Amino acid sequence: MKLSDLTAYNPITIQCHDNPDADAIASGYALYIYFQSIGKEVRFIYCGRNRIQKPNMLLMLEHLNIPISYIEDTRSFLEKEPGGQVQGLLITTDCQYGAGNVTCLPAENVAIIDHHQVEIRDVEKSEINPHLGSCSTLVWSMLREAGYEIQDTKLGTALYYGLYTDTNQFSEIYNPLDMDMREALPYEKSLITLFRNSNLSLHEMEIAGVAMIRNIYNDDYKYGIIKAQPCDPNILGLISDFLNQVAEVNCCVVYNELKDGYKFSVRSCVKEVQANELAAFLAEGVGSGGGHREKAGGFINKVLYEEKYPTLHSEAFFSERLNDYFDHCQIIYAKDYDMGITGMKSYVKKQVPLGYVDATDVLPVGTPITIRTLEGDVDMVVEEDLVIMIGIKGEVYPNLREKFKRTYEATQKPYGQEKGHIHDNLIYEPTIHNRATGEVLKLTDYAKICIASGGTHIHAKELTGRVKVFTAWDEEKYMLGKEGDYLAVRCDDRHDIYVVERDIFFKTYEEIGEHA
Repeated sequence: MKLSDLTAYNPITIQCHDNPDADAIASGYALYIYFQSIGKEVRFIYCGRNRIQKPNMLLMLEHLNIPISYIEDTRSFLEKEPGGQVQGLLITTDCQYGAGNVTCLPAENVAIIDHHQVEIRDVEKSEINPHLGSCSTLVWSMLREAGYEIQDTKLGTALYYGLYTDTNQFSEIYNPLDMDMREALPYEKSLITLFRNSNLSLHEMEIAGVAMIRNIYNDDYKYGIIKAQPCDPNILGLISDFLNQVAEVNCCVVYNELKDGYKFSVRSCVKEVQANELAAFLAEGVGSGGGHREKAGGFINKVLYEEKYPTLHSEAFFSERLNDYFDHCQIIYAKDYDMGITGMKSYVKKQVPLGYVDATDVLPVGTPITIRTLEGDVDMVVEEDLVIMIGIKGEVYPNLREKFKRTYEATQKPYGQEKGHIHDNLIYEPTIHNRATGEVLKLTDYAKICIASGGTHIHAKELTGRVKVFTAWDEEKYMLGKEGDYLAVRCDDRHDIYVVERDIFFKTYEEIGEHA
């Protein structure tokens, strides 16, 4: 769904969920401003038992002049509406019409804009993206697609703060669109500081204190678990930051129960556990999770959870998932690992077109850059022999020119001209961020096509469980392999060990035999 699909309606009512947070208010406010700018009669409302009371929310409304109205008595409100229903179009933002966290108002027409797991499936006009850190990001992306450029600092500040709060002060950002919005918005830094430092009430301080007294600790795997009372997501981050500073705790999960599920925060201080990967593991099949290597978080949908774990209480769920995470995972340090190849099959790389970029064609040697991809940010420095590869699914990884020349035949054909190439269907086009100047460049604008020369021979085997590989070229961050993926090692270098996703493996390699 696009915003242009909604412009035929008038009037337009924007409703955020009951007891709205900063993200609900910011995303609704952005829609309000947009529809007002194109001449629509528009109003912004919320319902529920309680008015907005949190100090940071009240400051946000006051300083950003956000025109949101509280509907205390929905019955009286609907009596004033023709036919007892909202006229024109009702848009629910940061929530889904008919879900448990938003008062259901009868309406002529309904649309949904949300970033949580899909709960409501019978509303035709829906834009729901659970992979984003905030609904603010989703609305910003839709505004950008509609050609609406945000220049108003107050609106920019609202959206920035919406993302800030919903990603636990940016520690749980993992989608590149969230990062793009954070860097693109005009905002008032002093107001963000004011809102941030008005976030914790005396009651929430008490919640944090009580929660830290009651914890589960596993001495074998050195993890901690804490269940807190319902509170702002930032309080979970505060508790998990504190818990992870305990000498005996290498990683931890802090969570609380909400009406529609469980919000959780993850911390890690060891390289063998990436918080974003652990968060995704905990939420697999029942929600979503992600963030950074040290700080991450996620949400578990109660409906999905109860379907999959009908008899398991939450403390047992997190304990069992964490034990499973540690019990069933092999860790390989490629630099020192002696890879036995008995039983492994031999493969050669197929001659499929990939993308490559000579880094020095983009920026000078010595330039610090961040390559932003759907899989995350990759920091590096432009070197004379650095070649940036674009894989078959748009994944990005570094290569050295000497190895590149041995492995691939370079062409001068632009990458984007390959008909039907993955480039045409990228969910997110990788970008290069010059960390020295802030300049942002599309990697695909510089990419050319290369084809495997047939010189890349590997041994590989299908994984029957989870594996973490610290490659010889990156000893700080592991590659994760899951059941069905392939563990590979180059024939000419037994320490060049890596993981290839199953669907990529069969598109890029073909079997040539088995090693006895």
